[in-house]
Amino acid sequence: MTVMDALVGPFASYGFMRRALVGCFALSLGSAPLGVFLIQRRMSLMGDAMAHAILPGAAVGYLVAGLSLFAMTVGGLVAGLAVALLAGLVSRTTPLREDASFAAFYLVSLGLGVLLISLKGSNIDLLRVLFGSVLALDDAAILLVAGVASTTLFALALGYRMLVGECFDRGFMASVGGRGGLAHIVFLALVVLNLVAGFQALGTLMVVGLMMLPAAAASFWSPTLAGQIGVAVLIGAISSAAGLLASYHAHLAASPAIVLSAGLLYVASLIVGPHGGLLRRPALRPRPALLP
Repeated sequence: MTVMDALVGPFASYGFMRRALVGCFALSLGSAPLGVFLIQRRMSLMGDAMAHAILPGAAVGYLVAGLSLFAMTVGGLVAGLAVALLAGLVSRTTPLREDASFAAFYLVSLGLGVLLISLKGSNIDLLRVLFGSVLALDDAAILLVAGVASTTLFALALGYRMLVGECFDRGFMASVGGRGGLAHIVFLALVVLNLVAGFQALGTLMVVGLMMLPAAAASFWSPTLAGQIGVAVLIGAISSAAGLLASYHAHLAASPAIVLSAGLLYVASLIVGPHGGLLRRPALRPRPALLP
C-alpha cells in the first residue's frame, strides 16, 4: 500500500468516511472561529460548560422521540440557550461572576442529562450522546452542520467589528454606544448553535475539543485575529482528516481520535509556533554574578 492509498483510499472507497470528513470540515469551519473569540474573551472554558448545558435538552428529545435528529437538536438548543440566559442573569443580578454561574449550571445540566438518558436508554445510547457517532452521519446531520456553519460565518462577517471591539474593550464600546450586550448574546447563541450541531457528530463531551484546540494552536501561528481564525479552521480540518484516518487504519474510536489529533497539533504549535512557541522564544541569558 502506497502513502497515497493510505491517505485517500478510505475516503475514496467508503461513503461513510466521506460523510464524516465533510461533516467535520463543516464543523471546523463554523466552530473554530468561535473558539478564537472565546480565547480572546478569556472564556476558554465556556465552550466546555455550554457543551454540557445542552445535554438535558438532548436527553429530553431522546426520551420523547428516541435518537431523532430533529428532537435532540431542538431540545439541546433550548437547553443551551436557557442556561446561557440564566447564567447571564445570575451574573448581572448577584455578586457571582459569569464563569462561576456557568460552572454551576453546567454541572447541574450534566448530572440531569445523564440521569434522563439512563432512565430509558442503554449504555450504548448514553455513549453515543456523550461521544458521538461521526462515522454514522447521514445526509440530514451533514446538512444541519453545514447550515449552522454557514449561519455562523455570515453572522461573524456581519458583526465582526462589533465582536472585536467587545472582545478587547467592552468599556469603550459601551461609552460610544456600541451594542456590546447584543453582541455578547448573539455570540453565545452562535456557540450554543455550533455545539448542538456538533454533538450529532462528536458528542457533547468531544465537540468542544474541535472548537477550542485548533483555536489555541492558532494563537502560536499568527499575531492577528483574522490570521488566527484562518489557521484555526485549517488546523481543525487537518485534525479531522488525520483523526478519521487514524481511526480507520488503527481501529480506534473516531471522535476521540479527531480530538487527540487536534491535541497533537496543539502541542506541536506550542513547541515550534513562531509566535510564542517554546523553541522560538529567546533564550534567557544568565544574570552576572554579583561581586562580593
